[in-house]
Amino acid sequence: MPELSVSDILSRALSGAPQARISPEEALFLLRNASLDELTAAAREIKSRRHGANVVGYTLFQVVNYTNVCRIGCSFCSFCRKSEDADRWTLTPSQLRAKGLGAKSRGARQIFLQGGVNPAFGLEKAEEALRLFAGELGMEVRGFSPAELLGFAETSGLPLETVLRRLKAAGLSSVPGAGAEVLSDRVRAILSPRKPSTAEWLRTMEACHREGLRGTANIVFGSVETDEEVVEHLRLVRELQDRTGGFHSFVAWTFQPQTRNFPIRDVSPGEYLRTVALCRLFLDNVDHVEVSLLGMGPELGMRALRGGGDDVNSVVLEENVLKSRAPTTVAGMEELLRGEGFVPQFRAFDFSDMERPADAP
Repeated sequence: MPELSVSDILSRALSGAPQARISPEEALFLLRNASLDELTAAAREIKSRRHGANVVGYTLFQVVNYTNVCRIGCSFCSFCRKSEDADRWTLTPSQLRAKGLGAKSRGARQIFLQGGVNPAFGLEKAEEALRLFAGELGMEVRGFSPAELLGFAETSGLPLETVLRRLKAAGLSSVPGAGAEVLSDRVRAILSPRKPSTAEWLRTMEACHREGLRGTANIVFGSVETDEEVVEHLRLVRELQDRTGGFHSFVAWTFQPQTRNFPIRDVSPGEYLRTVALCRLFLDNVDHVEVSLLGMGPELGMRALRGGGDDVNSVVLEENVLKSRAPTTVAGMEELLRGEGFVPQFRAFDFSDMERPADAP
């Protein structure tokens, strides 16, 4: 095997040749040996060719957490409650409707529906919520992580594919790649042993894509994962995308401090920026690389947009799991992006162009 060279790998990746795809071994070499400037410059060039140098996408949606009850109990989550906890809750249909009406009054036409794996909130209740948002209120709905979808299959006794078809018929239009964190069973056994395994996550997302429920993928790092496991995560996402083409975008962000006993480490700005750049270079079959302003904050997010990112996946009208550091209005987001020299482009969940809502704040 020839000796690896940062300049040779990046030059080949930038050439656009059929054999230009970066291998996992090369990705690991870049992560460990390329300078931040080398990585971000190459990623910025790829982003510019795909989307233009200064165009940055953003959107507007309401997160609706339908329950805080969850039987999974991930070590990094402070949101979930047990079914017997006094402060547990599950939203009623009238409360869900109020959430949707409130979102529409603020210009949002998209709902992100997520909660815990709550056996008392089964498939029929999920369908009822979807019919309310998509049917009665005419909103687009993205929802349900692989863990939630597998939970619906378990409690209903139905095959996953049947569950997906029923949810889609009720109004579900796309799914998030939530709950991936790091696709390593070693890491998952430490951080979230009751969550779906790597194979189960991949199988569920592939089933979603086969049923026409496209969406997003992500990585959440900054705990016990190794560089090799980060690259393996990207490899698994890329191979699934080769099979299905179901991911519109990929977003990298870091674990946020929520619980006392969670093994979290400080991720430097440089490490985050290197990872975003590597995502853009390695995931050659994923159109968009999102930057999580919610998790990383505006300052670091703007740097990431200059290093391979092309979208900020905001404005989020409500966030109960993490403390948002992103602008909470369309006007605020456009002011931030224009102030940094970017051209804001309002888009829908599926990244199609969407008219900026006239009634948005």
